[in-house]
Amino acid sequence: MRDPHHHRDHGDDRDGFEKRPGRERGGRGPRVFAPGDLKLLLPALIAEQPCHGYDLIRRIETLFDGAYSPSPGVIYPTLTFLEESELIAGDAEGGKKRYTITDAGRLFLSEQAVALDGIRLRMEVSKRSLRGHDRPPEIHEAVHNLRHALHSHHGRWSPEEIVRVAALLNSTAQAIADGKAQ
Repeated sequence: MRDPHHHRDHGDDRDGFEKRPGRERGGRGPRVFAPGDLKLLLPALIAEQPCHGYDLIRRIETLFDGAYSPSPGVIYPTLTFLEESELIAGDAEGGKKRYTITDAGRLFLSEQAVALDGIRLRMEVSKRSLRGHDRPPEIHEAVHNLRHALHSHHGRWSPEEIVRVAALLNSTAQAIADGKAQ
């Protein structure tokens, strides 16, 4: 069996968002999963119920109340990695693979229970954020304006500009944090 902790470039540098209009980052939303999260979440979902790759995409979409759907370009390479690592097994059924958890996969999930709880907690936070429940629309728009200003910068940052902009951002962040404590 291959080491399930060994990381390959099977989707770790991608966040799994399908392109949707109106989101930041060129039509994509904020990162939902940290690198490696899907390598733990997918076996957990498969352990709950054997399924096809498409079913996993829909199940994750349901977990996010429809606010997020991972792309096949992230799900299928991760499934391939998990299968090669012998954490899941894929059986061809009518031209589509149906994935089941293996004994090694069950052991892996039991060893990673705390990490899986952390992923599920981050998913709840992301779900609120994606649905706009994390901040009022005025704050969301202000953050969008800030991102736009940073992305619109000509890209040639002088040392003085770096210091000035970093100081503005840090002092604003501190003022927001201080306001919460009052």
